[in-house]
Amino acid sequence: MEMSQFSTKLRRLLRMTLSLAIAVGLAWSISIPVYAQGTVVGAFGDWVLECDVPPGAQYEQCALKQTVQAEDRDNIGLVVFVLKTADQMAQLIRVVAPLGVLLPPPFQLGLAIDGEHIGEIGFVRCVQEGCIAEALLEPELLSRLRGGTTAIFSIFVSPELDGGIGIPVSLNGFSDGFEALP
Repeated sequence: MEMSQFSTKLRRLLRMTLSLAIAVGLAWSISIPVYAQGTVVGAFGDWVLECDVPPGAQYEQCALKQTVQAEDRDNIGLVVFVLKTADQMAQLIRVVAPLGVLLPPPFQLGLAIDGEHIGEIGFVRCVQEGCIAEALLEPELLSRLRGGTTAIFSIFVSPELDGGIGIPVSLNGFSDGFEALP
């Protein structure tokens, strides 16, 4: 094996290991509550910026947040959070879906921006408030969210083909709100 191939594979392995470590760490260590009930410190279009000092934490944690309901089902909604990790090394998108959604692949949380399918976000756990899907906010996804108009998050409540529910989330104010995250 050539040194450049070895180097490429090693970088890929390190990147995957780092991503996995960050994802696992975020899943267990981010102390912002699922439904942050902090102080609203700013409004940016359809998003609010909430900050609070979580129990046991020394520093304030802030999150950009939007709460939405399905257009055709008022009993189904989502809460979307975007935040920076406490170490400022990564950004995270967290979506809280209602209990009862289907969790295993292929029924993950779907994401489309302005009609273009982006991918899926895996559910990591369910708590009393709902089931949480979260992922690192990679630069490409962040760019699309900042430049987009509407994101559609899709959840599945039954395994039938028509069991999916698309819930629109306005991206109005997202870019300015993200810039305001401390």
